[in-house]
Amino acid sequence: MKFSVSLSMERFSPQDTMSDAVRNMLHLARIADEGGFETLWTAEHHTIECTISPNPFITLTWLSQHTEQIRLGTATIVAPYWSPIRLAGEAAMCDHLTGGRLEFGIARGAYQYEFDRMAGGIPQQEGVAYMKELVPAVKKLWEGDYAHEGHYWKFPLATSVPKPLQQPHPPIWVATRDPGSFDWAVGVGANILSTPLAAPVSEVAVLGEKFRKAVADHPERPRPRFMMLRRTCVYDRPQDWEVAVRHSVDFGRTFENLMQNIGSVTNGFPEAVPYEAVVGRANYDPASIRENLMFGTPDEIVRKLEVYEAQGVDQFCLGLSFNLPFELQVKTLRLFIDEVMPHFAAREARRAQEAQEAQASQTAQATHSHAAERPAALASAGR
Repeated sequence: MKFSVSLSMERFSPQDTMSDAVRNMLHLARIADEGGFETLWTAEHHTIECTISPNPFITLTWLSQHTEQIRLGTATIVAPYWSPIRLAGEAAMCDHLTGGRLEFGIARGAYQYEFDRMAGGIPQQEGVAYMKELVPAVKKLWEGDYAHEGHYWKFPLATSVPKPLQQPHPPIWVATRDPGSFDWAVGVGANILSTPLAAPVSEVAVLGEKFRKAVADHPERPRPRFMMLRRTCVYDRPQDWEVAVRHSVDFGRTFENLMQNIGSVTNGFPEAVPYEAVVGRANYDPASIRENLMFGTPDEIVRKLEVYEAQGVDQFCLGLSFNLPFELQVKTLRLFIDEVMPHFAAREARRAQEAQEAQASQTAQATHSHAAERPAALASAGR
C-alpha cells in the first residue's frame, strides 16, 4: 500500500491570512515530497474560503516548481463546471508544466451550495451524467481531432492543444461511492478514488466490495488502482485525541452546510450549522469519530491501516484539510513518515525478498530436475 496526502489552502476566519494559507500548503507539500509520499491531491472548489482552489491545475503547476518526485493530482475536478475542450487543454498543459506528474481525478461534485452558483442550480446528483459524457470526450480530444454531439455539450471537429506529455494520457481517477459509478469508472479504464467519509470502519469493507465487484464485472480491463481517503491526525499519546475530534466535528458541521445548503455563507466563510441539523448524527459522536477516522498514535494508525489494505486499497490518502491546526498537520506528516510508513516499507521489502527467494528456489529445482533427466534420456537412447 502506498500513501498520498490531500491538501488545500484554508481560511476559517477573516483573521487567517491568504499569505499564511499559501505558505502553509507549500510547507506541507515539501514535507510530503521529501518524506516519500506517492501523490499530493488537491481539490476544486469555488467561493468558499475553507477550500481555496478555483483551479487546481494552477495550484499543482505551482507546487511542481517546489517539489521533486511527488505525483500531483486533482481530487477532484468537478465535471459540470467544465467543457471538454477547455478541460482537455488545461489538463494537458498542466501535465507538461509538471514534467508529466499529473494524476487526473474527476467527480460529479459535492456541494449543492456551489452547484447553485457554478452549475445553474442543478441537483448535485445530476453531476454524474455530466461526468460520464465529459471523460470520454476529453480522452478523444487527447487522441486527436474529434467532433462531439452530446446531451450537455456540442462542438465541431477540434482537438486538445497541447496533447498530454504522458501517453496515451495521464492516469484517470474517478471519485465515487455509488456502485453504478464504480462499474462505469472501471469500464472506461479509470482508477477509483473513494472515501467512507465519517462512517464506521465497516464502510471500508462496503466500498471494497463495490470495487471488487466492478473489477470482476470487467475482466477485459486490467485491475485499476483503488485509493481511499480519511481525515487523518497522528499524535504521540493516546490522550491527545480530543483536539483532532473537536476540529473534525466542527468541520463536519461546515461540510453539512455546503452539502445540504442549509446554512449561511458570509463573504466566503460558511457557518457551522447546529448539531441538530446534521445528517447521520451518530457519526458525530466523539468516541465514534476517534475510532472511525484515521486518528491515533503511530501504532494505532498501523492497526487501522491494515483494515484498508485487507480491502484491496493500494493507496491510502491522508486528509489533512479540516481546520486542523497547522502545527498538528506538520506533526501528523512527520510521525506518519517516521513511524508509520517504515512499517509498511519493511513488510513490502520482506515480501519482495520472499518472492525472490521462492523464484530462485523454483529455478534451482527446475535446473536440478532437467539435469537428472538428461543422463536417463541418454541411457535410454543408447539401449
